[in-house]
Amino acid sequence: MRSIAILAACAALTVGVAPMIAQAQTATTTTSSSTTVSPEVKTMWEKMKGSWQQTKGTVKEQWGKLTDDDLMQVEGRRDVLVGKIQTRYGISHEQAEAQVSGWEVKRKNM
Repeated sequence: MRSIAILAACAALTVGVAPMIAQAQTATTTTSSSTTVSPEVKTMWEKMKGSWQQTKGTVKEQWGKLTDDDLMQVEGRRDVLVGKIQTRYGISHEQAEAQVSGWEVKRKNM
């Protein structure tokens, strides 16, 4: 009986830790190959952080595969958005960066 309880505890721990490990790996991947962002883009993202509730809608329109949980985790952080797009769409970091850059240009021109 005790071995079953230990096994159940290990399984519960594994289920809880696995997503955290995957998220940490994604964060490491995105930060290790980050790109240089212009000061103008940084300013734009600072404004988006402040109005993230409104910005989430336009992000969801552009990248419909992103979940509400994904958008909550992004919280207006560009690097996290790139990582989430990369993961959800199964594309390279460079492709995700290009998509976000294109979206930034469209937003800037609005």
